[in-house]
Amino acid sequence: MFNFFKLVQNENMKIYRRPRTYVMLGILLALIAAISIIGYFVDHNHNTSAWSMIMTEVMISYTLITVFTIIIASSGVADEFTSGTIKLLLIRPWTRSKILLSKYIAVLLYALGMVVVMLLFTVVLNIILFDASDNAAADIVSPLVSGSIAAYLIKYALLKYVSLIVTTTLAFMLATVSRSGALAIGLSLFLILGVNSFTPLLAALKYKWADYILFIHLDLTQYLNDTPLRDGSTMGFSIAVLAIYYAIFVALAWYVFKKRDVAA
Repeated sequence: MFNFFKLVQNENMKIYRRPRTYVMLGILLALIAAISIIGYFVDHNHNTSAWSMIMTEVMISYTLITVFTIIIASSGVADEFTSGTIKLLLIRPWTRSKILLSKYIAVLLYALGMVVVMLLFTVVLNIILFDASDNAAADIVSPLVSGSIAAYLIKYALLKYVSLIVTTTLAFMLATVSRSGALAIGLSLFLILGVNSFTPLLAALKYKWADYILFIHLDLTQYLNDTPLRDGSTMGFSIAVLAIYYAIFVALAWYVFKKRDVAA
């Protein structure tokens, strides 16, 4: 087990030794700061709620984090094949499953780290700049939502992270199967960002099979406001659909990686 932790640590070092990792983090924080600072100077009467700014920035930030995580997930395996360093990994006393699992865990930890830093930075910055006294979720998000906005934010962040895990796993699988980082990044972004634009149209389909389309269930936050895209759909059903897709993505990635001849 200790050796496996060292393997995960090694994969983390590969991620955090690259300048692009910090460039991505810098872009994320700079965008959040820019939105808050511009909002502060535009609101001359200082009536803007800190929590409304936080929710807006968290929604935007999650999209950016998804893009960045797709890039990291897609390049993690594909770059090993491109550079030929995958052979050096396979001659070490670790199974292929452990090698792939260590890369996968490192990517999920990167995504989690980005989310935590984003949330802390967003909350602290906006509480400093704006009035945080109005913390009722009904006033900030929707009259249908009860409780504090802080509790709503935590639920929102957790549900979004579940979607981020599924999206990351899809990109990871595509990179493992295709061995091409560029193809995996391009296809993942097209599926997640492009197809997602048509999600309301997909949800409007009157066919039963439409209940099982991945993209309809990716955004679990639709249940926080009790506004499911499909009539009669529940969070439990959406989670079950996501779990099935997740299992397929993981099984396909591991099967291909274990069976592929990488020594040639």
